[in-house]
Amino acid sequence: MKKNPGRTYLMARLPIAVSMLGHGLDRIPKLQVFSDHLVDQFSKSILPLKLVGLFGTALPFLELGIGILLLLGLFMRFTCVVGLVTMLALIFGSCLLEQWDNVLSQMLYSLYYAMLYYYAFYNRYSFDSLMRVEPHAKTNVL
Repeated sequence: MKKNPGRTYLMARLPIAVSMLGHGLDRIPKLQVFSDHLVDQFSKSILPLKLVGLFGTALPFLELGIGILLLLGLFMRFTCVVGLVTMLALIFGSCLLEQWDNVLSQMLYSLYYAMLYYYAFYNRYSFDSLMRVEPHAKTNVL
């Protein structure tokens, strides 16, 4: 069987896309409850509670946006950087709360984003690929 790095990249991109999409879709309908829960969790940390509240309100929309962009394969390198920065914020918060299991999970997400960023040139089955205009390149849609 012929290797197809474009399909492999798509198969790597979709699980994290669905995960982020699911995080956002699950949290947005209960946005205030989610934000209040974060504020409660961080009430004894060094972080200002207003900042925690703002982050808790923004995070589900950020996750949803990242999920949609990953699903579409749109602005992949930018999306991976935003995803990684989001994970850095979550890792920092998890460290402050000493939630080491969460840190491990978030580090795996971070590694995933780094790998998607590094191999983004294989992002063939995507809106990025459809929008790319390369005058002398052969286009291979499938």
